[in-house]
Amino acid sequence: MNYFHLLLFIPVCIAISCNQVKPETKSASIKTEAQQFLDHYNQEYQKRYTHSQIADWKSQTHIVEGDTVNATALKLANEALAKFTGSEEAIHACKKFMAARDSLTDLQYMQFQAILYLAGDKPAVVADVVKDRIAAEAVQTEKLYGYKFKLNDKEVDPNQIDSILKSDNRLNERLAAWTASKEIGRVLKPGLCVLRDLRNRTVQALGYDDFFSYQVSEYGMSVDELMNECKKMMADVWPLYRELHTYARYELAKKYQEKNVPDLIPAHWLPNKWGQDWSALVKVDGYDLDQIIKEKGDKWCVEQAERFYVSLGFDTLPESFYQKSDLYQLPSGTAYKKNTHASAWHMDFNQDVRSLMSIVPNAEWYETTHHELGHIYYYLEYSKPEVPIVLRKGANRAFHEAIGSMMGLAAMQKPFLEHLGLIDTKVKTDHIRMLLKEALNYIVFIPFSAGTMTYFEHDFYHNNIPAEELNKDWWNYVQKFQGIAPPEKRDESSCDAATKTHINDDPAQYYDYALSYVLLFQLHDHIAREILKQEPQSTNYFGNKEIGTFLHQLLSKGATTDWRKLLKENTGDDLNARAMLHYFEPLMSYLKKVNKGRKYTLAESL
Repeated sequence: MNYFHLLLFIPVCIAISCNQVKPETKSASIKTEAQQFLDHYNQEYQKRYTHSQIADWKSQTHIVEGDTVNATALKLANEALAKFTGSEEAIHACKKFMAARDSLTDLQYMQFQAILYLAGDKPAVVADVVKDRIAAEAVQTEKLYGYKFKLNDKEVDPNQIDSILKSDNRLNERLAAWTASKEIGRVLKPGLCVLRDLRNRTVQALGYDDFFSYQVSEYGMSVDELMNECKKMMADVWPLYRELHTYARYELAKKYQEKNVPDLIPAHWLPNKWGQDWSALVKVDGYDLDQIIKEKGDKWCVEQAERFYVSLGFDTLPESFYQKSDLYQLPSGTAYKKNTHASAWHMDFNQDVRSLMSIVPNAEWYETTHHELGHIYYYLEYSKPEVPIVLRKGANRAFHEAIGSMMGLAAMQKPFLEHLGLIDTKVKTDHIRMLLKEALNYIVFIPFSAGTMTYFEHDFYHNNIPAEELNKDWWNYVQKFQGIAPPEKRDESSCDAATKTHINDDPAQYYDYALSYVLLFQLHDHIAREILKQEPQSTNYFGNKEIGTFLHQLLSKGATTDWRKLLKENTGDDLNARAMLHYFEPLMSYLKKVNKGRKYTLAESL
């Protein structure tokens, strides 16, 4: 009889003999047995998770067309992990111990909640479905990151497509690049539909309505509560987004010498494939960082980001970070491909931390490296003995993103850049124009993340929209929430939603990013006002150890504290968008003046 099987009998035996044992003795016995279970589970989970991460790392950093070795290894590793986390023994033991809630410590109970959540993703009660899902996800990952993008019959990588959309003023070239970026959707659509069915069936085996509901549950929220939170975020930023949308329509029409200003922005007019970030539309005098950073090189971006965190009091990164990470673009002619989407990895829930990037020395990647190292330092901060393995994660998923994004924001503010010598202190910069550039990133992102992505994935999993209506549903939301239209008719042979990597391999949780933006401005506002005594729009974190202490208090707890309590205790406030709106308040009056006499095409409210 293995350890899990033995544990199944413990609560039962205790219950049978309850009349013969004093209550305090019974409680202590349950607590002891619960800890024995947790100790064993955490140790075994760490080992199997690490094997899975190593296999996943290889599958995303060394992609060879037709070579199934990495995909097979990933499939086997994930199957072994799923067999453990989703075992009937683990599920049954969790439920038994959780029924004795009063006998457990809060930390023990939180671990059981986390273990039961892990089990819900791939429960052994539907082992065949889990096996099929793991195989399907491995195939989808290979298709996603092994796809060959072609433009004008030549192979290009995603960075080249992005470069055209950011800087090329020829609409025909922009259209060709945008269209090329969407061709992958045709390849990914069949697999995505298969995964929808398999993901729903796995979590339904443990009583969840669907995969979207399952993902939302980790926040301690219902689907309705989450969707209402997303509606509230969009409603809060909508007046400013409406001004930004009007501004962009007229400025883009002028840029492309189009006499007629369209009511909806053609997607290929924008500098981002999904219209989630328009900041490249605005240049700020004195903020032309691309050339400066290009001269410093790709390695400097990472090393400078590390120096930033160290200046706050954090340790230098483990030497293994640089040895094992894959940070830079592959040399031309390399016989294999890799995932070019930036990501941070916690390989073993301990000190093996890595990042996968394809850094180009420019301002965008400079900011991205600060973001990704935010994840890395978060991992390291809660990788302490007092934080159990299953709780070594962010206070919630949005917290992880918020920390990274906040550090990226801080690294782009004028006093910070002046301190590093990246911009001249003598150069006068247009404060409003800088706010405009930032708003075209942070504000513009909310309707995409809380709106288009969240509503589409809600429909996809929760409402099970038919495969033949995926593009229709996607573009309905793009139009409604973002005010963007496809440059040409999109039919259902493709799936433009699937061109967003998260839809495939990080599904049903894109609202994390929207929530993280609200969180980041709350945290940044607190740091600016309470620690630095500076205006939130103009800060310099560099070298401030008090900020490091504040961040340590947030990060080191991992998921051992309820995220609402953690936020309230450290900022004095509940989750809200007030700080975000206050940050951009000076921009609103400016845009109203600029847009006076222009036609508004978005509704006054959602």
